[in-house]
Amino acid sequence: MSGGALKDRLGSALDGIRGRLTFDAPMSRITWFQVGGPADLLFQPADEEDLADFLQILPADVPLMVVGIGSNLLVRDGGIEGVVVRLSGKGFGQIERVSETRLRAGAAAPDKRLAAAALDAGLEGFAFYHGIPGAIGGALRMNAGANGTETTDRVVEVRALDRKGKVHILSHADMGYTYRHSQACDELIFTTAVFEGVPGDADTIRQQMDDVQHHRETVQPIREKTGGSTFKNPLPHSSWKLIDEAGMRGFRVGGAQMSEMHCNFMLNVDAATGYHLETLGEAVRRRVFENSGVLLEWEIKRLGRFEAGREVEAFRL
Repeated sequence: MSGGALKDRLGSALDGIRGRLTFDAPMSRITWFQVGGPADLLFQPADEEDLADFLQILPADVPLMVVGIGSNLLVRDGGIEGVVVRLSGKGFGQIERVSETRLRAGAAAPDKRLAAAALDAGLEGFAFYHGIPGAIGGALRMNAGANGTETTDRVVEVRALDRKGKVHILSHADMGYTYRHSQACDELIFTTAVFEGVPGDADTIRQQMDDVQHHRETVQPIREKTGGSTFKNPLPHSSWKLIDEAGMRGFRVGGAQMSEMHCNFMLNVDAATGYHLETLGEAVRRRVFENSGVLLEWEIKRLGRFEAGREVEAFRL
């Protein structure tokens, strides 16, 4: 289906939708890798009510997926079939204090802003978010973490909409967190979450945030076109060490390269395509397994269709 065909199918049902609708939207404009073909429809709802209204009119057979700010996302060159929902900061980016130790954050709020809000509130336990280049919705979905702390350590409850626009409130237990994973139903779209911290000293919190920022600037290629950590750490190992030992630091496919600075970061260094990046990642997975017997698992989320004749075969045992 193309954007035009989807527009014709939805027709007048979209008349009451207040958010932004972009048909055949180039995903390369919103991903940090700056690659990817078009989505049939990119929808940026005005607020939760608008999102619910849209979900209620969307046919059940139209594929639907959610993206955040595009920092941990690789969109394939053939684009994305169906609808991509991207929550905007205007409608889903608010952060507010709801009790002495709790903050409520919208799913589109950048992780870094939550860390700053916690500092203003005098709450410890959020400094790790200062170094994660994503938004709260993604952090909730993948149990984002750094510097020894994970999202699961802070979440109290999560508000979400299902495919039919119905509201669900999920407890911490309902989220089913494990390392870089949540067992919450994939069809749920997170809209807000409540987090809990511990009262602390502002100077101490600020120093923790400064330490996180210094670490990122000295060991990660944060000014490059990248998607953050490419592979999950296969505990007790570190992915970067396995990649380095396999001789893949700086390895390149087309315009894609494993960073010389931090070899678990994949870079678009010279007009790379989604095909180049995913081919590079699978080559790394193969070489690491041949060298160490450890099979790396992607942390970067890959979405969409391959271009005809440029399919990437995943390395499997």
